[in-house]
Amino acid sequence: MVTQLADDVWWLDLGSVNCYLADDDGDLTLVDAGTPFDSGDIMRGVREAGYSINDVDRVLITHYDLDHVGSLARLPFDASIYVGEADAPLLSGADAPDWHNHKGAFQLATRPLLSSPDEEVVAVVDGDEIGSFTAYATPGHSPGHMAYVSESLDVAFLGDLVFEDHGKLTPSAWAMSYDTEAVRDSIVSLESRTPDFEVAAMGHGVPFLRDGSERLRELADSL
Repeated sequence: MVTQLADDVWWLDLGSVNCYLADDDGDLTLVDAGTPFDSGDIMRGVREAGYSINDVDRVLITHYDLDHVGSLARLPFDASIYVGEADAPLLSGADAPDWHNHKGAFQLATRPLLSSPDEEVVAVVDGDEIGSFTAYATPGHSPGHMAYVSESLDVAFLGDLVFEDHGKLTPSAWAMSYDTEAVRDSIVSLESRTPDFEVAAMGHGVPFLRDGSERLRELADSL
């Protein structure tokens, strides 16, 4: 269930979705938080990596979706939660998804399964720095989707901007995205702006241990 991807970076395979753990120079960082039914597996995974869930200092959320924020309110930590500016009011409960959009309608239908976290929700914008991570706005899958890249850890957390399929990256598809044109634009923009990284860690599929930025470049060039 837990695989070390690089020095200080771990993959927590929750079955239907991934989350990640990174020791960012002593600041333990959880990336995404699975479904509402994954809290026990997340806590066990953190222990397998050699930590306690109470050690988590911050949570980086790539986007608001049932399978990426579901366990936030069920995990016993005291950590700031960072999420893209457009998704922050959905996570905090201050606003509701846009039911006029097919993806927003699905988010609205699954909203009763979610509880807003008690911890501080920090809205993130493009270019924000959180420890060694730089936040990149990558809208499309959701309006506030963010990717987080750490040059020192050599890792990019890509959320659901892309999926791994048989060893290749594919864009988030129409059925699960607010705007597929925005997805394509975000992939091209992200590839052009990030430093090179080895580990590409996405929300679904098997992470790449090497040449992650090259895999992203190949996808961007094909769009």
